[in-house]
Order: sequence, then C-alpha cells, then structure tokens
Amino acid sequence: MTILFTFPGQGAQVPGMLHRLPDHPAVAHTLSQASEALGEDILALDSAAALASTRAVQLCLLVAGVAAGRLLDTLGSRPDLVAGLSIGAYPAAVVAGALDFADAVRLVALRGTLMQQAYPQGYGMTAILGLREAALAPLLAGLRAEGAAVFLANINAETQLVIAGSEADMQRAATAALAAGAHKARRLAVSVPSHCALLTDSARDLARAFAEVPLQTPRVAYLSASSARALWQPEALRDDLVNNMARQVRWRDTAISAWERGARLAVEMPPGSVLTRLVKTAFCAGLSVAFDETRVDSIHQFCQREIALNGVYIPGRGTDWGTD
Repeated sequence: MTILFTFPGQGAQVPGMLHRLPDHPAVAHTLSQASEALGEDILALDSAAALASTRAVQLCLLVAGVAAGRLLDTLGSRPDLVAGLSIGAYPAAVVAGALDFADAVRLVALRGTLMQQAYPQGYGMTAILGLREAALAPLLAGLRAEGAAVFLANINAETQLVIAGSEADMQRAATAALAAGAHKARRLAVSVPSHCALLTDSARDLARAFAEVPLQTPRVAYLSASSARALWQPEALRDDLVNNMARQVRWRDTAISAWERGARLAVEMPPGSVLTRLVKTAFCAGLSVAFDETRVDSIHQFCQREIALNGVYIPGRGTDWGTD
C-alpha cells in the first residue's frame, strides 16, 4: 500500500473553494449530484457569507474532497489508503467505496446542522503551538476541575495541539499554555467545540439518522483519525463516522500508521495544504503534496510512479467511488 489520500477538516475552508475546482466532467457530476441530494445549489454555499455556517462548511469540504478524488480516479490515480480529519472522514469513506455519496451529502448536512444548533455561539477551537501533550493535558484537566469547559481535541503533531471549548475557557487555557512554554495560541475558523465530550449528544442524534444508511466494506484501507487504525467492517465505520465529532483526533498517530502500512505518497484533497505539512512531519521519507498546490497531471505522474514501483492496485475493485 503506497498511495494515501487525505481529506482536511473544518478550518481549511476558503471562499470560492467549489468554484475554483478544475473544469472537468467528474467535478461537474459531483456538484450536480450534491445539489440534487441536497435539494439546493451546492455552489451557493461557498461564499464568504455562507461559510459562516457550520453546515455549509462541512458540505463544501465533503464535495471538494469527493470531486478531486473522482477527477484523479478518471486518470487512473487511486489511493490504497484514505484518511480524513473530522468531517474529512466522510469524503474519505465515499472515496473508499464504503459510503454512497448522496447519503453522505444528506448526513453531512444533518451533522453540520446538529453541531451548529448545539453551539450557535460562544464556542470553538484554538491551536496551541510549541507545547507537548504531556504538558497541555494536565493543564486542561486542572481547568476542568475548576469548572472550565475546555478539552484537548486534536493531536495533530508532537507540538501542534488543538483545544475545544467555550471562548472564555479557551482564552484561560491559551494564557496558561503560553505561560507554560507554548509559542503561540491561535483561534481557528471553527465555530463549534469539536472532538470532545461537548458534542456527545449531537453524535447521539446523528446516530439515529445514520442507523438506516447502508455501508459497504471499503475497497481500500480506511484509516480512522480517532483510533489511528484501519477499519474494514461496515459497523466499525458507522461508529467512527457517527462519533468522530465527539472523539479526540489523533492525526499524528494516523499519519504514522499510514507510513507503517506502506504509504509513501500522500495527496491532500482540497482545500488547503495543512495535512500535507502535518504528514511530512510524520513520514520518515516519501512525498506529500496538496491538490491545491500541485498540477493535476503532476499528481497523476507521482501516483503512476508509485504504481510502477510497487504494483499495488487491487484488481477489480472498480472506479465508480459511489457515483451511482
């Protein structure tokens, strides 16, 4: 297994992210299919004003990731592993052949709505840079013992951590982290406190809708960013997709797991390049590139080189990736 496709989470969104996707039949089909499943024009959701909504952000990230994956598939460039950070798990599951795209659109619309309704204001996420988990975790535990609502949400790299909680409590935590040696604390463009116990009830509500949605065994390795393990059983994937909003992200461990499973080329689906930089810190060698920063034909060449070197494609696994 040599080719890893990664899918970014909330915070990577940028205005116009769907409009700037390549002009390609696979992209046009994905946009049309998303609009049909949603019952509204998906292209109306990537304006700066629309992206103030958690629902719109998550839908745009889903569609951008699937569109890019399908475009590369038409060229014969397909992953052997997929991994998504937070909402990125949904396009990863679609590209892996485990989740139908139309079902994913409807589920993500509900997911974003539930999260937004639970915390319409006053909450979010903050990156803490330059401090290790061993130093930050007890600091947060101490604040919670005093009644604060703040949690360690993401372990993205050894010294790149993300906390989630109320604005006031995140500010308290950020101040304490800087005093403890962190280099920087940066508020992220995320308006909900993801990946912590504050979203347990929202995950439970999503589970009821997800119960009727069929899932298939993935055609490629689906790496959970919550457990850093490959999941193959449909019910294990269902649990992961439903509950990842309330579970800590272990992206560093996930990237290491991909390397240990043989990944040597990582391609980040749009938008952005945050995961590309994070994967580089975890890979001992190999190549990590972002769709947004690399020509499509160059990505295809990188993939073909890996195929020629390793010959790892699985015969007969198909190329439709949930396109109906």
